Amino acid sequence: MTYPDYVTTAHGSADTTSAEAMRLARANINPKTGLATDYLNHFSEAIMLLELLPGSPEFRDDFLRWRPSSYREHFSVSRSATHRVAIAAYERADPYARTRLDALAGAMTAVLEATRAALRAGLPHTVVAALAHETAAALKPLVARAGAVINGEAHRHDVAAPQVAIGDLMKA
Repeated sequence: MTYPDYVTTAHGSADTTSAEAMRLARANINPKTGLATDYLNHFSEAIMLLELLPGSPEFRDDFLRWRPSSYREHFSVSRSATHRVAIAAYERADPYARTRLDALAGAMTAVLEATRAALRAGLPHTVVAALAHETAAALKPLVARAGAVINGEAHRHDVAAPQVAIGDLMKA
């Protein structure tokens, strides 16, 4: 179900709330949470580069050029016509969802920054390949959790803390 379909199903009428929800949905922002999955592309790009590293070491520099970006920063530099809508919606977003997303983004950023630091240390390619594989595998569930938060599918009682995921990665 797309966000516009969700709005039609959930609201049906064209009242002010529905009009705002439809405007958000057209901007690819979940009307329920006020957040956009487009932000996750920032992390998916880094994961894709990590997945390429084992077979294509030439992508190492591309991965090292990746920079962390908060939700606001990501949309501030976006070329999307709706970037201002995304930032404004984030400011009004469900506080729990926004806090959860920020925590997950912080955890993913910490993992990626640690990986970048390790790659700068001049490790042998076999170690880089293993690290890239493990990091990408550890980040994918975090991206999925972040997507669940953005889509309003994560509940306060059933979303594991990002610190648990980082701890699991460090044990591996």
